[in-house]
Amino acid sequence: MDVLVTGASGFIGSHLCPALEQAGHRVRAMTRHPDSYTGAGEPMAGDVSELASLRAPMDGVDAAYYLVHSLDSAEFEEKDAQAARAFGIAASEAGVRRIIYLGGLGAENQQLSAHLRSRRAVESLLGEAGVPVTVLRAAVVIGHGGISWEITRQLVDHLPAMVAPRWVSTRTQPIALDDVIRYLVAVLGAPESAGQVYEIGGPEVLRYLDMLQRVAWIKHGRRLPVLPVPLLTPRLSSAWLALVTDVNLATARTLVDSMTTEVIVRENPIQRLVPGPTIGYDDAVRQALAARAAAAGQDPVGAGGPLPRSG
Repeated sequence: MDVLVTGASGFIGSHLCPALEQAGHRVRAMTRHPDSYTGAGEPMAGDVSELASLRAPMDGVDAAYYLVHSLDSAEFEEKDAQAARAFGIAASEAGVRRIIYLGGLGAENQQLSAHLRSRRAVESLLGEAGVPVTVLRAAVVIGHGGISWEITRQLVDHLPAMVAPRWVSTRTQPIALDDVIRYLVAVLGAPESAGQVYEIGGPEVLRYLDMLQRVAWIKHGRRLPVLPVPLLTPRLSSAWLALVTDVNLATARTLVDSMTTEVIVRENPIQRLVPGPTIGYDDAVRQALAARAAAAGQDPVGAGGPLPRSG
């Protein structure tokens, strides 16, 4: 198939483009800076916020992946809505047969954060112009370069002890980057996935604190001391997160708001469509650390095996 990938130079897109080529598809890699693009696929100039710029990249493609969002903007909900509408209109005008979107987990009956509400709104806005949308909903994606993973890694690296706001007890279902890419490629070859929503996750449900502890053990062979501060407000928590990691304050506030929402897989029809085991959290962490070391020309880092049980 002829496939368009938005956000081709981003965390997910930069891994999806080569995987699609390896699966035999012809890939157009959409980016705002095609002259400097060095990844897989044919670079195409385009910006999801500008409808006119989408017409050339969309022309003649069978399917389009939508992998962009505006985490670092205070007006991200409005920006994401406008971009999703424009993308859906351009896809419809070009005769694209399907849009594939990576969204966020969260039960319909939950009070979702602004970030997760925006992700959910994008699902419907992409299809307003009539193009069927396949949605994959994920929580934290574990892989080198992912924002949520980088926060976890940097907290472990930078803090001798973990100040524990309430969100560290929230349950989530992390998924390895390799599994996300496997699912994104597989649904393209499954026509029955058009118009469907799939929840995807790894094999374990963990608290954010569990994730931090296991990274500390795998990377440094130590436990991370925890200092409970249950009254730490979201505003202070996000400012603290921006201080001890390289995530900017707007992104930190958006992510902290989402970290108070439990995001786990409630239904798993993706396993019927794309069978096979998923990668466990510890192995996903080791893969992410190895990829980071390789990118820096260093030896893989890792000190601990499975985290021993306390007591």
